[in-house]
Formats: sequence, C-alpha cells, structure tokens
Amino acid sequence: PRERLELTIPAPQLAMSDAQLLALSPLDGRYAGKVDALRPIFSEYGLIKARVKVEVEWLLALAADPGIVELPPFSATAVTRLRALADGLSVADAARVKEIERTTNHDVKAVEYLIKERLNDDAELSPALEFVHFACTSEDINNLSYALMLSEARQSVLLPKLDELIQKLRAMAHAHAGLPMLSRTHGQTASPTTVGKELANVVARLQRQGETLAAALVAGKINGAVGNYNAHVAAYPDVDWTGFSRRFVESLGLDWQPYTTQIEPHDGIAELCDAQKRIDIICIDLCRDLWGYISLGYFKQAVKAGEVGSSTMPHKVNPIDFENAEGNFGIANALLEHFAAKLPISRWQRDLTDSTVLRALGTAFGHTLIGYDALQRGLGKLNANPERLAADLDAAWEVLAEAVQTVMRRHGLPNPYEQLKALTRGHGIDENSMRTFIAGLDLPADAKQRLLDMTPGSYTGLAERLAKEI
Repeated sequence: PRERLELTIPAPQLAMSDAQLLALSPLDGRYAGKVDALRPIFSEYGLIKARVKVEVEWLLALAADPGIVELPPFSATAVTRLRALADGLSVADAARVKEIERTTNHDVKAVEYLIKERLNDDAELSPALEFVHFACTSEDINNLSYALMLSEARQSVLLPKLDELIQKLRAMAHAHAGLPMLSRTHGQTASPTTVGKELANVVARLQRQGETLAAALVAGKINGAVGNYNAHVAAYPDVDWTGFSRRFVESLGLDWQPYTTQIEPHDGIAELCDAQKRIDIICIDLCRDLWGYISLGYFKQAVKAGEVGSSTMPHKVNPIDFENAEGNFGIANALLEHFAAKLPISRWQRDLTDSTVLRALGTAFGHTLIGYDALQRGLGKLNANPERLAADLDAAWEVLAEAVQTVMRRHGLPNPYEQLKALTRGHGIDENSMRTFIAGLDLPADAKQRLLDMTPGSYTGLAERLAKEI
C-alpha cells in the first residue's frame, strides 16, 4: 500500500478578524498590519483629532489677542484643559462627533458642537464657547487639519521609512562595491559596472528626492469664507487680521498662505505628492531592475521554509516581494498623480470635489508604505551570485572595444572606432581574438600591456570608488 503523505501546515500566529476578511480595501484587510503607523494620522479619527486641535488653538489665539476684548485671556488651568481635550481626544470622543454629525449632517460643525459640549460645565470656559469656530469657514479648519496630518505623516512615517531603505541600499552598495557586473544598454552587452555602483545610483536618486520631499512646504490659511476676512473685519475692524492669521498658521508649523479663495489652493499638497511620486517611481525602477537581475541569475533569493513559489512548479522561487512592491507603488502613484492634478483646481471660489479627494490621502501613502515594506523584504533575501556574474563577463570580451579604441585615439592610430566596429559588431569576440587584435596595434609598450592585462571584469573604471563614496 502507498504511504500516506502527511502535510504539516503551521497555524497562523494571529487570526484574521471578520472585519479584515470583509474589508473592501486591502489596506484594512490583507495589509492591515503594515499600515498601522498611518492609521492614527489619516483615519477618520485622525482627521477629527486634527480638527479639534485647530479649533482649540484658534480659540486660544483669539483669547490671547488684546484686540478681542470680549474674550479675556484664559487662566493656565483653562489652557491646560483645552489642550488636554485636543491632545487626549479618544476614539470614543471621535465616535461622539460622528453621532452629532448624524444630526448636523456637517462634519466640521459636529466638531464645534463636541467642543462646546465638553466645555459647557466649566465656569471660565463656558462664556467663551461662542468664540469656538469664530469667523471660520469649514475650510479654515479642514485645510489646516490636512496640512497637520500630512506634516505628521511625512515626518514620523514616510521620511523614516525612506531613510531605512536608503541605509539598506547604501550598505549593499558598499558590500558589493567591487563586484563586477556586465552592463546592458538597450538590452545589449555594454561597458561593465559593479553591483555596488548600480545600487549607489539608486541611493543618490532617493537621497535627492527625499530632500525634496522633506523641503516641500505644506501651507495653510485661516481667512474666512472667501479669503478676504469679511466676517473678521465686520466684528473687529481694528484687529490686524492678516498678521493674526500669519502668526496663527505659522504657530502650527505650517507655511502661511495669504491669498486664497474659500479654499487653500493645495499647491503645496500637489508638490508633496509629486515628490513622493518621484520616489515611488525610482523604487519601481529598482524593483524592475532587480527582477531582471534575479532572472539572469545575478542574485539568488534566500529560501523561506514553508513558502511556496508556484502552485504547480515546485522548483520556483519567485521575486514576489519586488513584484508586490512594484504593484503597490503603482497604485500609490495613480492616486498621487490624481491628487497633484486635481487638488489645485476649484471652480470659482469653492467646490467640494477636493473634500472627497483629500479623504483618500491615507490610501496613497498606505500603498507607498506597503511598497517600502515589500522592497525591504525583497532586498533582505538577495544574495549576489559572483560565479554567474563572472560567467557573463567572460562571455562578453567585445565590451573591451571601447577601451581599445579610446587608447588608440589617444595615440593617434588611424580610424580606431571603425577598426573596432569591424572587429566586434555582429561577430563573436573572445579573449583570444581581442588579445590578438591588441597585440597587433602600433601602441607604446606600456599602453599595449595595460590593454592586454585588461579583462571585462577589471574594466569597471571608477565604479568601486564611486560605490564606496555614496
């Protein structure tokens, strides 16, 4: 009788919840655990918390201005209570906002009502409650809230993740700085490089775009219904409202936007999205190159116990992490491109299309985060294959034609390019035929010997040094 094949499948460490299994978006299902860092920032809770912060800080700023005579400065105790409401806003508090919204059918007004509800019992603060949301349009609160959310995500999540990726690639560039590799331009054999230098190229690109992402100004405005301080001046004509607005926006760590319609024009968000998109594109470029190098055998992938490469071909170890990363960066960029193209456009003084689109910011950055994670995981599995790299180089002696014709040019030999073209183009060139050609050249002895000593694997120029210097 045949032996029975026993399969042992380890139980998952964490059971997937029904909510994850029923999630419409993979960010809340399959990839839920990978985007936890963004949840407190871009979730509905995160948006509500940012709105409460802006409302509270606006109230505190009004109270601190001597021109707002009906709102005297708050005591230290009142200030502490106000900031505690904003900083300590819980998920239950946010749920209460959503409950209020079911009546108001207005999300920002619901935040205003929550603040009033929570402070109504305070003898000092209750007389000031009508100054909550004073002279504000909803967009005054929303644009600042989204700006704060983007700034936080950039500083605490996106830039650190990018830095981790750059550090990993830099370490690999240094480790493989001198490992020669055949280049391919237009898919054809070309002057050799090193594995480390090719990785250093990516490091340099990511560093530059990371600096652009970090430097992108996130702007905010608080100037009323159509950007003219109409209500502000009607109530307090002697207050310097432009100066007040600037101080307030900058106190939040944002760039002040002095000229707007009802909405902040979102040019800064577009710039930030474009910067992130370029980073994602560089990562896609890297994923595709590494995918190709794995296919050529230049890298081997570490095998993980229990992992299946193909449902039918047992031998396969697929480059799934790079494919996963590429797909997620692509989804992110589709959204980021839409944000950059749509958000700066608003009909006349206001339309509501930006409100709908801004709610998807977290989705774009979530897919970027998953892309980073998959790319890092893939890089961690790579092992260079020097034997395969050397074999390809040894089969491509024609790449030395560039070096030979350049030395011939230096020493005035006739038609060097044309001679090498005739020798190499469309013909099989091996070590013997290349050395025979060099030996017959009328070159100084030292120049000829340098060429005779050269191999495809040693013809890498400054690649090793450049890789080590990144």
